[in-house]
Amino acid sequence: MKIPCQGLLFDNDGVLVDSDAGVDQAWSRWARERGLPAEEVTAMVHGRRSADTVALLVDDPAERPEALAEIDRLEIEAAALTTALPGALDLLTSLPQGSWAVVTSGVTALARARLAAAGLPVPPVLITADDVTHGKPAPDGYRAAAEKLGVDPAGAVAFEDSVAGARAGAAAGAYVIGVGPRGLATDAAVVVPDLRGLTWQDGVLDLTESRLLRS
Repeated sequence: MKIPCQGLLFDNDGVLVDSDAGVDQAWSRWARERGLPAEEVTAMVHGRRSADTVALLVDDPAERPEALAEIDRLEIEAAALTTALPGALDLLTSLPQGSWAVVTSGVTALARARLAAAGLPVPPVLITADDVTHGKPAPDGYRAAAEKLGVDPAGAVAFEDSVAGARAGAAAGAYVIGVGPRGLATDAAVVVPDLRGLTWQDGVLDLTESRLLRS
């Protein structure tokens, strides 16, 4: 399978890095401190900005800034647990500098901490929760990333592992590829287990060497 595209847009968590251990640790502690069921909280956070999750779980708007600051602190502290997902380093280091971007629901400090812990390169374009008014599933982040790369979103591929993220990429006009087991829950027509075997050259994304979970 070969897909013509002018830019590659990557979600971070679940696509480039495995941050599940840190996410579970931070959000479980945050939930327990507020008398919330940790398993239910950790199940709902993937693909969302922490601010949006806090808004759903903390009824009093006056308490939300402190609650948000606390979860952001806990997640950054747990960022050291992050590892690179298979194929991420090989693919990213093979790409020309102006051809790819990361679009994440995490705040900037968290995104940079997780990429660093995983040993992955700093993206030429990084769009985080701090850069958009509306988080995923709104298309704002993907549109902003495509604009910074100088490509039409319709000419880009977005890699996502969450339902909210896949909807954001599709709403921006990008071709969405699901990644990993969570990617199977999205509407993406193509789902890969990870980024192993993917190559991009001369405006063509080649999935020939990748094992597809759905196509």
